[in-house]
Amino acid sequence: MCSFREETFGPVMSVIKAEDLPEVLDLANDTEYGLGSSIWTNNADLAEATAMELNAGQVAINGIVKTDPRLPSGGIKSSGYGRELGPQGIKEFVNAKQVWIK
Repeated sequence: MCSFREETFGPVMSVIKAEDLPEVLDLANDTEYGLGSSIWTNNADLAEATAMELNAGQVAINGIVKTDPRLPSGGIKSSGYGRELGPQGIKEFVNAKQVWIK
């Protein structure tokens, strides 16, 4: 289904059935995109471990993906490169220069 395979923006939700967590991760990571994802569970340890396995620039646990100017934001794969916002983001717009004086 297009809404599952493509990068969508807006109030869209695709529901896919998976047998277990490894299949969930395979399905979630089998995309050319990687902007944001979310995990919904009452198991905080499982959510944190799963977040590290998701190929996405942002992961929300029990909430929606959103930006905060204090935190870096951005995607991976075809969803972009680099970060905006936060200390990491400001460095994307700075041209560091090295000058040697002898």
